[in-house]
Amino acid sequence: MQDSTINNPPKRVTDLIELKKSGLEVTCEPSFEILPVDFVHQKHQFQAHIFLCRYIGKIDDNAYMFRKCYARGCPNNLCPHVSQAVMIANRYLQRDFYRMRQGGIEVADRIFSLQDMMVKFDDLHHEEEKAPLLTIHDYINIAKEGNAVSVEIFLESVSAVEHFAHESKQQTFLMCEFTVTTLGRAGSYQRCVGCYATKEAIEEKPNAVVVANQRLALLYQEFDQADIKYEERFFE
Repeated sequence: MQDSTINNPPKRVTDLIELKKSGLEVTCEPSFEILPVDFVHQKHQFQAHIFLCRYIGKIDDNAYMFRKCYARGCPNNLCPHVSQAVMIANRYLQRDFYRMRQGGIEVADRIFSLQDMMVKFDDLHHEEEKAPLLTIHDYINIAKEGNAVSVEIFLESVSAVEHFAHESKQQTFLMCEFTVTTLGRAGSYQRCVGCYATKEAIEEKPNAVVVANQRLALLYQEFDQADIKYEERFFE
């Protein structure tokens, strides 16, 4: 009889794809969460909403679960507006789902809904719709078109408190901020590449840092392929 859990469970979409390619049976049922979170950034406290996808399924007969943060949105200037964050989250979500399907993993065609946000949080009903922001992959495509692109990378561990229906949980988010210069203009883009429970930092932080650095390494490979100027940064 096989165990119901995996000794070395997947922590990334890339892990699922690689396991499928190795010949294992991989199932996936994504589940979305939109959570209010209190962040502390450079001594400034603010509330935002994070867009999470929990990847739940089995590898052969072994259960797995991991989550990925796709965007962070708030009504102030400390992160993208909520309506922008929905669009950013869906673009990266669809990118991951496409990669999974190309790798032979069946996954439902679902996305985050701004309407779901409005149902959950009444204060969003009157927010002004904003134009979409450029993501880091938009800048990669600009570079692939032959334009000069340079990126400054700033890494930061950000303290936060996630609010669930009946409890709150302290989390530390591993954030990456990209300052991009191209076409005579500078733009900024933030991305969460990992997180861990603050109170379980001794146990969880090492794995979270490994996952974050793996995600950064893949992104740096794309920078190299597009001839983007940058200096590598990794979490320690």
